[in-house]
Amino acid sequence: MRILTPSKKILLVFPMLTLTLNINAQDQNITLNQDPKFEQLLNDKRKINTSISTNDTYKIQIFSGKSDEAKKTLSNFKREFNNIDGTIIFNTPNYKVVVGNFKTRIEAERNLEEIRKKYKSVFLIKPSK
Repeated sequence: MRILTPSKKILLVFPMLTLTLNINAQDQNITLNQDPKFEQLLNDKRKINTSISTNDTYKIQIFSGKSDEAKKTLSNFKREFNNIDGTIIFNTPNYKVVVGNFKTRIEAERNLEEIRKKYKSVFLIKPSK
């Protein structure tokens, strides 16, 4: 290993210090021109989103098991009941197929009876409060 003498160290450190003093971050001001209606739309959307609650709807679980079977079950369900939404939820260790987004229990139970004709192990999921 080669040891530098103090004079050589100064010759190396001094240019490095002068270079670092000249480095500056970007100093730019950005002016954003925005339509005032945009802010109004955002406020309206915020009001609507606070009034929508996703947990106060009834759902129907039609399957619980392996991933491939859950995908097949959801695909078959969407083919048979194209007016009802469905999704797959992973809850360790099973994949669950949950369908519907019913606001009232009566509406959910009516659909439950129709779905029960095609799928055997179905049950109603109450909203969590």
